[in-house]
Amino acid sequence: MPASKLAHLQLPDGPERWQTVIPVVEELKEKAKKLGLWNLFLSKLHYPEFGVPLTNLEYAVMAEMLGYAGYIASESVNCSAPDTGNMEVLARYGNPEQQQKWLRPLLNGEIRSAFAMTEKNVASSDATNIRTSIRREGNDIVINGHKWWISGAGDPRCKVHLVMGKSDPNNQDKYNQQSVVLVPADAPGVKIIRPMKVFGYDDAPEGHCEIIYENVRVPLSNLVLGWGRGFEIIQGRLGPGRIHHCMRSIGAAQSALDLLLQRVTDPSRKTFGKYLYQHGTVVADIAKSRAEIEGARLLVLSAALQIDKYKAKGALKEIGIAKFVVPSMALTVIDRAIQSFGAEGVSQDTELAQKWAGLRTLRIADGPDAVHIQQVGQRELKRAPGLVERTRQIKLKEKAILEKAGVKAKL
Repeated sequence: MPASKLAHLQLPDGPERWQTVIPVVEELKEKAKKLGLWNLFLSKLHYPEFGVPLTNLEYAVMAEMLGYAGYIASESVNCSAPDTGNMEVLARYGNPEQQQKWLRPLLNGEIRSAFAMTEKNVASSDATNIRTSIRREGNDIVINGHKWWISGAGDPRCKVHLVMGKSDPNNQDKYNQQSVVLVPADAPGVKIIRPMKVFGYDDAPEGHCEIIYENVRVPLSNLVLGWGRGFEIIQGRLGPGRIHHCMRSIGAAQSALDLLLQRVTDPSRKTFGKYLYQHGTVVADIAKSRAEIEGARLLVLSAALQIDKYKAKGALKEIGIAKFVVPSMALTVIDRAIQSFGAEGVSQDTELAQKWAGLRTLRIADGPDAVHIQQVGQRELKRAPGLVERTRQIKLKEKAILEKAGVKAKL
């Protein structure tokens, strides 16, 4: 946390910001490695060969601290997106050659990566809509497509893109039409068009880039898992990734509440002779924020525990609920903190505005809230027939008990 301001100052304002490796972050990485605070997200429960001795539940506690500490914290311990999800893909689905070439350097923090799924001009919240072409030509794979919001692609250390595209558009099962391919960032035909901005923030040097893949050719050995296995891969990737975002969001909300508390009790900020907390609904906002953070934390911890027990596929309900509840909660808490700071709260002089921008984006990233709400609601509806049958059985037993007791029901 004390290094955050220096990191911000070490990132230039001009075009060279896209070629900058922030020196103090690299220093923090070396310290983290020596302390064993490295790759904390990769649990030995599911990745015994690569993981660290932490469960997802235990990592949830660590990730909340990282979210509290700010934007350089996760990278400092090699736990930042999109690398975390990409490392999980390679650990779970990559073959030994792919793991040696790409996973090991990522685990060591020697390189960074990008995950290229979202596309321009299609509704990417439904990944069956993607149009990027992935086709085989002899012993090569050829990729053509137009992607955007590709996080990590702007970083000068980014060496590999995990690209999802359509490899079998005529397959009758729309979930078997896609594949994932490893594309070196410097492969001929990979064209980074521009960084996208989030409420004015470009998030350099990682960025969220618009990319064109034009006749990009890679060897057949760069296919991950197999043809038509793309959906299987992204489901395995996005589940843990979504919950990692939620873990960090809890920390971001907590840091905002702490800033609010300091602001409203600051004697130099009195208005009309009173502390800020003595005005209006500030005390109520503090209480609501505390309660909302506590409830959201328990929701996230529950989801992490389910992942530990049943992997991401067995925790879809818990992950989905956390995905649409937690970012909205954090946004509300941060908004209250911004209000307490007045104009300063929306400026670059506090971290609140950037936190708010990032969390607002999170309600769209990894699937918009509406998708998760729909999925959770549909999952709940599937319980209805069982509930109806259980109620029927209870009524039958109820009737038998009343008859045995010689009591006539009034209703």
